[in-house]
Amino acid sequence: MRGRGVDVMLLGVAAIWGSSYLAAQRAAQVAPVEAVLLWRYFFAAAVCLGVMALARQRLRRAELQAGLLLGVTQALVLALETYGVAHTSAANAGVLISVTIVLVPLLEAGVARRTPSRDLLLAAGVAVVGVALLTGGPTTIRSGDVLVLAAALVRTGHVVLIARMTRPQPGRTLRILPITTVQLVVGTVLFAPVALLGGGATGASAGGRVPASTWTPLSDPAFLWPTVYLALGCSVFAFLAQTWAVQRTSATRASLLLGTEPVWAVLVAAGIGGYVPGAISTLGAVLVVGACYWGQAVERRVRPLEMAGEQRRMT
Repeated sequence: MRGRGVDVMLLGVAAIWGSSYLAAQRAAQVAPVEAVLLWRYFFAAAVCLGVMALARQRLRRAELQAGLLLGVTQALVLALETYGVAHTSAANAGVLISVTIVLVPLLEAGVARRTPSRDLLLAAGVAVVGVALLTGGPTTIRSGDVLVLAAALVRTGHVVLIARMTRPQPGRTLRILPITTVQLVVGTVLFAPVALLGGGATGASAGGRVPASTWTPLSDPAFLWPTVYLALGCSVFAFLAQTWAVQRTSATRASLLLGTEPVWAVLVAAGIGGYVPGAISTLGAVLVVGACYWGQAVERRVRPLEMAGEQRRMT
C-alpha cells in the first residue's frame, strides 16, 4: 500500500504540473503576465517562509548562494513559460517543455566532455520532428511556441545546475526547503519592479469587471484562484510532495511517473480548456512524448555504465 501511495503522489505531482499551463493561461487572460509571475512568486514565497519559521530552519550561507543563482535561472524559465503559454495552447506548452527530458542528458554529456549515445541522439531527433509537427512547422509556428522552447532550453541548464550545485559533498548538506525559499524570494524581488513599473500589479482589469484603478489580486477571482493554484499547488505542494515521494522510491520509477506531465497537460487542456488537437498535432505530441520516454530509457541504461567507467578511471 505504501508503494501505491508513493506512485499516486508522483502521478498527482505530474498532473498538477501538467495542469499549470492552463492555469497560467487563464490568469494571463485577465491580467498582465508580469502580475501573474509576481503574485505567484509572492504567495509561494510567503508560504515557504512561514514553513521555515515553523520548522525553525536557519538559512546557511551555501544554501543562500545556491538559491540566489538558481532563483535567477528559475525566474527566467517561468517568465518564458508564462509569456509563451499566453500566446500558444496550454497543450502545446505542456508537450514542448517536456523536450527538457531529452536535452538534459545531452547537456550533461557535453559538460562532461563525453559523446552521447547514438540512441539518445536518435531520441532527440525524433523529438525535433515531433516539435515540428506539433507546431505546424516554421511557417505556422507561433511566438508562444518559440518562447516555450526557449524555456525548455533554459530549464535544461537549470536542471543540470541544480544537480551540480546541490550534489552532496563531504561536510556539506544542502537542504531543499531553504534553497527553494530563497529562489522564490529572488523571483518575487525580480518581478516586483517589472510588474509595478509596467502597471501589471495594480493596473489590470479583468475584462472591465474591475476598475483598473482599484484592481488587486484579491478583488478578481478570475485572476486570484489560478494564481493561488500556481503558487500553492505547482510551486509549494508539488515540490514538497515530489521530494517526499522520491525519498521513498527509486529515481527510475519517479522519472517514469513524473514524465507523464505532458500527457496530463494535453488531457487537462482538452477536458477543461476545450482544446481539440488536429491529426498532425496529435502525431507530433505522440512523437515528442515517445521520444522523451525513449530518452529516459536510454539514460537509465547508459548512466550506470558511464559511472562505473568513471570510477575505474579514478582508481
